[in-house]
Amino acid sequence: MPELPEVETVRRGLTPALEGARLVRVEVRRPDLRWPFPEAMAERLTGATIRALGRRSKYLLMHLDTGETLIVHLGMSGRMVVDDLASAATQPGTFHRGAGWLTQHDHVVLQTATHRVTFNDARRFGAMDLWPTEDLENHWLMAKLGPEPLGNDFHDEYLNAAFRGRNTPVKAALLDQRIVAGLGNIYVCEALHRAGIAPTRRAGRIAAKRIERLVPTIREVLGEAIAAGGSSLRDHRQADGTLGYFQHGFRVYDREGHPCPTPGCNGIVNRIVQSGRSTFHCRLCQR
Repeated sequence: MPELPEVETVRRGLTPALEGARLVRVEVRRPDLRWPFPEAMAERLTGATIRALGRRSKYLLMHLDTGETLIVHLGMSGRMVVDDLASAATQPGTFHRGAGWLTQHDHVVLQTATHRVTFNDARRFGAMDLWPTEDLENHWLMAKLGPEPLGNDFHDEYLNAAFRGRNTPVKAALLDQRIVAGLGNIYVCEALHRAGIAPTRRAGRIAAKRIERLVPTIREVLGEAIAAGGSSLRDHRQADGTLGYFQHGFRVYDREGHPCPTPGCNGIVNRIVQSGRSTFHCRLCQR
């Protein structure tokens, strides 16, 4: 599942093609993905101008001049593929670059005067919805989300209060989108390793000094991942089709049996299962 860095990478890749552009044609090629598309989605999008591209947690947000926002969730395998019409051998107003260009997994196509963006989703776990922009925080996907980890509302005082009294493992607490929005398995494993905190430690028993270190570490990991274009393990691609490369810098994630990279530590990266998910950590330097 794409996490915050992957979605932010896609947002940044789409911005030059879509922000400020008018949708001259929209094609919805099936009735649903993870759930049904909103009623008359193609008609409501056609002619609209995308005022701004945003992101909330793991959701892309296309804010329209119609007063609605298109919410996009990439799901397990969703991709937003940008095609520059100026360099394509195609006639204006048509989606088909050539016979068979659109595949059975190309479900939604957004076309501006200069670009075409195709939502491709082989597993169909992605989703789209249209919602009034002024009421976006009350959409059922957004209503219970915690603060953004790169935003001003996420700080050690907040996390201290959020963890207080919690008996759940710290990894589970950080994956709880009600506590902090956008974090997933990869980056929680990486952040906890850098901060030297065991993923099994109870959230409510982590000292304030350690949380004070954890918050900037989370920001650091996310910032590096965004700069690297995210992590491409299976399906993630940037908007131009290229792979992210943060996976080449993993310290513990998916590195079971490798030496711990912490200087002076002679430990080995271990894998355990927490709530059905793989957790990678070092038993020696994470406590």
